[in-house]
Amino acid sequence: MQTIIIMFDPEKLENPDLDLTYALPVRIEEYTDNIVYDNGYDYVDGDVIAMWLETENAETGAEKVIELIKAERIVDNDLSKTVEILISEEDCAEIDKCRKIFP
Repeated sequence: MQTIIIMFDPEKLENPDLDLTYALPVRIEEYTDNIVYDNGYDYVDGDVIAMWLETENAETGAEKVIELIKAERIVDNDLSKTVEILISEEDCAEIDKCRKIFP
């Protein structure tokens, strides 16, 4: 499997509700017909949250994720203004093994 990481600082969100850590992966799974799915999250660099996602093809999956965050507000947040998206061909890749593709 390949890796997609979505990173965001809750302090920069319009609605810093941590339900986002549950709602976003569920919505991504629905939106992508389970092509991209949840693989956990962790705090990195202080309060920044990194959400790991798995998929067969990180580039294609990330395109769908970007399409979703541009089209929909998740837990009353416009994530297109606040998230960074990274990808890697490695399974469960660490952040330093990924390349940033958004913004």
